[in-house]
Amino acid sequence: MKPRIGFLGTGWIGRHRMEAMVATGAIEAVAFCDPSDACAAEAARVAPEAARVDSFEALLAQDIDGVVIATPSALHAQQSIRALQAGKAVFCQKPLGRTGAETQAVVDAAQAADRLLGVDLSYRHTQAMEHIAGLVRSGGLGQVFAVDLTFHNAYGPDKPWFYDPEQSGGGCVVDLGVHLVDLALWTLGFPPVSGVDARLLSAGRPLAPGQVEDYASAQFTAGDAQVRLACSWRLNAGRDAVIEAAFYGTGGGAALRNVNGSFYDFTAERFDGTATTRLADPPDAWGARSAAVWAEQCARSLAFDAEALQFVRSAQVLDGIYGR
Repeated sequence: MKPRIGFLGTGWIGRHRMEAMVATGAIEAVAFCDPSDACAAEAARVAPEAARVDSFEALLAQDIDGVVIATPSALHAQQSIRALQAGKAVFCQKPLGRTGAETQAVVDAAQAADRLLGVDLSYRHTQAMEHIAGLVRSGGLGQVFAVDLTFHNAYGPDKPWFYDPEQSGGGCVVDLGVHLVDLALWTLGFPPVSGVDARLLSAGRPLAPGQVEDYASAQFTAGDAQVRLACSWRLNAGRDAVIEAAFYGTGGGAALRNVNGSFYDFTAERFDGTATTRLADPPDAWGARSAAVWAEQCARSLAFDAEALQFVRSAQVLDGIYGR
């Protein structure tokens, strides 16, 4: 039998993850919960056989094997833990927790329940990044000694809770930088991290109490590599977005870059001296691929996967950037 999945939150992100999971044919969408009638109507279009319920507890009371969580960040950890304690596998939007401690608590709950835990770290699943990770891990770039990470967004979130540090856990770092940190550590094989140092700004000034950062620069050492990170909201970047993850080694370099300011189109290139070789080009329908991968993994096994332990490693780096 296919795993039976419930969906908590069916806004734009939640609905697209639902679509991707249903499209795999690996799971059955049987229930969803969203207070918005408009969002619920769109969810019903994607999964017409799914029942709409009016609360998270009612969703957990359904005959389901897993829950997909797409709610505000402040709710992720407690909702994930509640679902895991109820014996459900979980796929959660990032960040899994606002802090390393929250993230650790969720992973501990998954391990105790022996249930699969996934996080929507979507950039891992771009074809461009898969090419680059393969090069790094095979030794194709030699010893990687430097990683440069960038995510500048000319826009910013449109919901007020993003700007409340109690609800969001931070600003552009926890929103965008979480993807960059994950890409670096995942590609490098999650080596030990040390020497985290950062500067966080709001409107060009150091943060005041109650503010979240809209620009951040950070650096840290991951294994043998020096990692530099920059991310922002509403930067005067001359385009919608500037996104890059570049890896430089003793035997060559490689970079993922967005195309013409796009949030969705990426290339991968390898560098050898002054020569460049293209590894991947758009189009690539990667946006909800992480959800599809989790759905297919559910169909194979609902048991805990030790790769979830890595979520804590990335969250601890973010703690270092925030100085907590």
